[in-house]
Amino acid sequence: MIRVLVIDDSVFMRTVLIDLLGRDPSIEVVGTADDGREALKKIEELSPDVITLDIQMPNMNGIEVLEELQSHEKTPKILMLSTLTSKDAELTKKGLDLGADDFMLKPKNLGKIRGIEQELVSKIKHLITIPSITEKPRIVEKPAKNLVMIGSSAGGPPMLDMIVSSLKADLNAAVVITQHMPAGFTASLAERLNRISPLKVKETENGETLNIGSVYVSKGGFHTIISANPLSDGTISGKITHSKAPPLHAVRPAVDKTFSSGSKVFGKRTVGVILSGMGSDGGEGMAHIKEAGGRTIVVKEEDCLVYGMSRSALEKNSVDKILPLKSIPRNIAKSVEAIE
Repeated sequence: MIRVLVIDDSVFMRTVLIDLLGRDPSIEVVGTADDGREALKKIEELSPDVITLDIQMPNMNGIEVLEELQSHEKTPKILMLSTLTSKDAELTKKGLDLGADDFMLKPKNLGKIRGIEQELVSKIKHLITIPSITEKPRIVEKPAKNLVMIGSSAGGPPMLDMIVSSLKADLNAAVVITQHMPAGFTASLAERLNRISPLKVKETENGETLNIGSVYVSKGGFHTIISANPLSDGTISGKITHSKAPPLHAVRPAVDKTFSSGSKVFGKRTVGVILSGMGSDGGEGMAHIKEAGGRTIVVKEEDCLVYGMSRSALEKNSVDKILPLKSIPRNIAKSVEAIE
C-alpha cells in the first residue's frame, strides 16, 4: 500500500485528489495539509511514502517546504503540482533542483481535472518503483547514424518514464522526444527523465548535433526540426534546429514536424514511436517515416489515457507494430540493432 499525503491550499483540489487516489486499491491517502507549515508537521507525524505538493500556498509555499526537507534524513517521494504559468515553470525547475522527484501540470479547465486520474496514479506508482540513477557510464560524444523519435501528449509523461528508464546505455542511436507541453516545462521534463535514465537526457538546443546515447526533449514553444549534418567520413548525421513557425495541430512543438524532418535526414535508419495523446499529431510524420523505410511502433490502446495520436498513425496504414507499453523499450533496441 502506497501511503500518500495531499498538500494543497485549495479545498477543491484536495477533495479531487483524495477522490482520484482513493479509487486505486494500492493507494491510501493518510492525510492532507493546506499550507507548508502544516505539511511539515504531517510529514513528521504520518511518515507518508509520497506527498503531492502544491507550489503556490500561503504561509509557506512548496519551494520553502522542499528547502526545509533538505535537512531531513528521510523524506517521502515528492510529486509537485504546477499550474500552467511561466512563474510555476521556473518554480518547478527549482523544485526539481531542490529534490522533488517529479511534477504534474494541473489542467487549465477545472471541468477536465478528473481526467488526470490515470496520469496521477501512474506517476505516484512510478515514484515508488523507478529508482534514480546517480551515475551514468562515460560515453564519448559521437554523432548518431541512427535516430529514434518518440511522440506523445496527454498521458505521455508516465509512459516516457517507463521507456527512458528501460533503454540501455549502449543504444546505438540518438533519441528525440516530442511531448506536447507548454513552454518552460520541457526543461523540467528533461531533468526528471535524466534522473531515471542510463542515457543522458537534455532539452534540445538550437544547432546542436544529435549524438549516440543521448536523449533530447523538444523545447516547448518551438518546433524541433532535424536537419542534415554532413560528417567528415562522408556520412550524414543530424542536428537540431528550433523553429518558430506557426503551431501545427494547435501545438508547438508538433510531433509531425519532428518526425517528418527526421525521416528525411535518417531515412531507413529511423525508428518512430507514438504513445498516448489526443488529436492527430504524429500520423502524417509516421507515414513519412514508413515511406522512408524506417520502422514504426505505436502503443496498444488499453495502455493509453487517450488514443488519438496512435489511431491517426494506424489510419494512415503506417504502423509496423502495435505493442504493450512494457514491450516498447526492448523493441526500440531490437529495431535499432536490425538497421543495416
